[in-house]
Amino acid sequence: MSAHPHRLSPEEYLALDRAAEVRSEYYNGQMYAMSGGSLNHGVIINNTARALGNLLEDRPCLVVSNDLRVRINPNLYTYPDIVVICGKPQFAGDRQDIILNPLVLFEVLSPSTERYDRGFKSAQYRTVTSLMEHVLVSQSEPRIEVYRRQPGGAWLFSEWTGLDATCRLDSLECDLPLSTVYKNIDFTANASEERL
Repeated sequence: MSAHPHRLSPEEYLALDRAAEVRSEYYNGQMYAMSGGSLNHGVIINNTARALGNLLEDRPCLVVSNDLRVRINPNLYTYPDIVVICGKPQFAGDRQDIILNPLVLFEVLSPSTERYDRGFKSAQYRTVTSLMEHVLVSQSEPRIEVYRRQPGGAWLFSEWTGLDATCRLDSLECDLPLSTVYKNIDFTANASEERL
């Protein structure tokens, strides 16, 4: 990600981002252009979104990948890889392009952004009052990590590894097989990318 050279208000960021061809995230006055993803990154997102959509098709839930901006707080706007909203979506302003009430957020980890996604971004996500689960999906091996909000506000970490494992998403009352998430993924290609 690269930063915009001038300090921007949230309103200036939104005007620029809405007019731009490339999406950018916003934090504390700075606009950060998002880097493109790999083939595996895109396939994992599509596999996961499709599986979730099928699992939730009879429920009042929406699964949106890549294009829905989430306001974490007035100084942080992000584009999670997948956003799940159950019930009536709540939007910031008149446009329907900024969601305020995600139930589950997914990030597919990339070598260039994994540290940020696991650290700062994950911590910020967990401040969203509607969020019940934050999911990190590895590209380098079949592994899904879930941070799940507990009664009282603490977060519980769970991890599933291997193509025979099934990730439980309690807030959605569904099970997500890793074999579905990682269908058609070539892990040797990721190993080559990480060495570059």
